[in-house]
Amino acid sequence: MEIKIPENSVLSDGVIDKKEMARYLVIANKQLAYLAEQATEEYQERIQPEETPMPSGWMLMKDGVTVKELKLDESAEGAPANIRIVMFRAALKSIARRGQINAAAILYAGQMSEENPQKVLVMEHEHRLGISGNKFVPYKVEGEKIQYSQSVTKDKPFQMFYDKKADAPEISG
Repeated sequence: MEIKIPENSVLSDGVIDKKEMARYLVIANKQLAYLAEQATEEYQERIQPEETPMPSGWMLMKDGVTVKELKLDESAEGAPANIRIVMFRAALKSIARRGQINAAAILYAGQMSEENPQKVLVMEHEHRLGISGNKFVPYKVEGEKIQYSQSVTKDKPFQMFYDKKADAPEISG
């Protein structure tokens, strides 16, 4: 699933035609699905009925196959979950801006709201071709099994690969 982009295309001028974009978006969606599957499989082992796991960061490397978990250094020790999420965003942004990865995701679990105790797995995800979203997946733990419900995906601002939507690749003509 490696992306082969011509020298005079999205990475050089930020503009690709509709035909190129369609082809690259198919690849990008496959890569995000692959990253989500790999990261969720490993992260769900941390979900316990009585406790909520800490957030984790994941990267799909440039080869389009290798998925790596991003580990925070000792400065994250004792940091609450919301601070760790910010730290993962910053670390993934640094790696993404150097062109080392195709996609990134941050996974964390919690509950829908103070009023709604429904457990939810949240995945923030971005792809270098301009796809960005938050996926919310309700779940319940029964014994040692996790049962997921229908997910909802919402747009999210770019934070890792681009500073804003206008910086993402555009379709020309």
